[in-house]
Amino acid sequence: MNISHIEHIGIAVDNLEESIKYYEGVLGMKCYSIEEVIDQKVKTAFFLVGNTKIELLESTSPDGPIGKFIEKKGQGIHHIAFAVDDATKALQTAEERGVRLIDKVSRKGAEGLNIGFLHPKSTLGVLTELCSKQ
Repeated sequence: MNISHIEHIGIAVDNLEESIKYYEGVLGMKCYSIEEVIDQKVKTAFFLVGNTKIELLESTSPDGPIGKFIEKKGQGIHHIAFAVDDATKALQTAEERGVRLIDKVSRKGAEGLNIGFLHPKSTLGVLTELCSKQ
């Protein structure tokens, strides 16, 4: 597995519009993209900080992954995403190394990336996403 950089940090929020106002108005950042990922029941907003992105995640359904996360833990950091050459191959490598997977193969995520998640019970409590352009 070849990790090239932190692709993004995902932050679960109750209200995307209000959260964007904070990041733009207080921190002076600029939201460059808002996107809904229907199959993941989430609406996202992206900010660029150097070469790393911040992804705000608002649930579009209480039974979606972000809705469940916020219900259990409240708003806050949801996951860290690493860029890899091939997300599916990286998932396979992680599994071979004894890591429990959420996704056996990559799937389409925001910004057209292929994504897959490693289970936090195998990653020191941190939900970990692997992302690739292919």
